[in-house]
Amino acid sequence: MLNNLRSAIAPALEKIGKGFASTGLSANFWTFVGLGFALLSAVVYGLGVESGLIIGGVLLLVSGFFDMIDGQVARVTGKTSKKGSYLDSMFDKIAETAIFLGILVGGYADPYLVLLAITLSLLVSYARAKSDALNIKLQGVGIGERAERLLVIAIIGIIGYMEPAVLIVVVIAGITLIQRMIVTAKNIKED
Repeated sequence: MLNNLRSAIAPALEKIGKGFASTGLSANFWTFVGLGFALLSAVVYGLGVESGLIIGGVLLLVSGFFDMIDGQVARVTGKTSKKGSYLDSMFDKIAETAIFLGILVGGYADPYLVLLAITLSLLVSYARAKSDALNIKLQGVGIGERAERLLVIAIIGIIGYMEPAVLIVVVIAGITLIQRMIVTAKNIKED
């Protein structure tokens, strides 16, 4: 869903990308920075410290910002690559898994609910990867892509309601998985 809004804010994102590109640091560097903030967020969640939901949520939002920056830097510098795309995708899954693990260890939500959230989240990503392999593009398909899921965790978590946030992730990831399976099945061309 948020991916569909990117075209509306593309000029602003391009300006920001140019600013970060002017540092001379590669897109992959910013990918590592985003992962670093996500892992810090996971550690804060896992420690279960006072104000952990606020600190973890803010770190998660910062991570999301850098997740947008890396792609913008690659585009404005003309240095998009398969390796960069691969690293970005893998780091996204590592980050998301770590966040849910932190929530689990920190005791912020029922363990079975967290397990269901991460399972469905990974299945949503797998559905896209499998569809990409079939040359069916699913970017923007579904109400609960990665950005939406992590925004729900960060924002609703910051206001103190992590378990409902995880439940919302379960629901939107489940719906997105079904949406992606339907779109893919409809678009498979048999040889």
